[in-house]
Amino acid sequence: MKVLIELDALKFHAFHGVSPQERAVGNDFMVDLAYAADGMERAVRSDDIHDTVSYADVYLTVKNVMSEPSQLIEHLAGRILCALKSRFPRLTYMKLKVTKLTPPIDGEARSASVTLEEKW
Repeated sequence: MKVLIELDALKFHAFHGVSPQERAVGNDFMVDLAYAADGMERAVRSDDIHDTVSYADVYLTVKNVMSEPSQLIEHLAGRILCALKSRFPRLTYMKLKVTKLTPPIDGEARSASVTLEEKW
């Protein structure tokens, strides 16, 4: 059995971007992620928090990374992935999507996103 935990639509106001205005005013971002870890299938039967990777702790890690500005959302996504891998060494899989909700482009777009997926 494979257990996959998903956190959808984590919303943050943060100051990531290339332009000085983005870094001063900020923008709204959403983070979606899914992860698996060694031994998480035990939690299905054990009902023990030690057999899983707590999504509350994952959220706090993402929140901390979001508070440190990056110019590119690609870099931001990479920093989130690295922070999660470092804090939770049991992780074996991660799919992470970072979305800037109102990208500063000369045109109309609801959002701009980058997705990273890694299995290790």
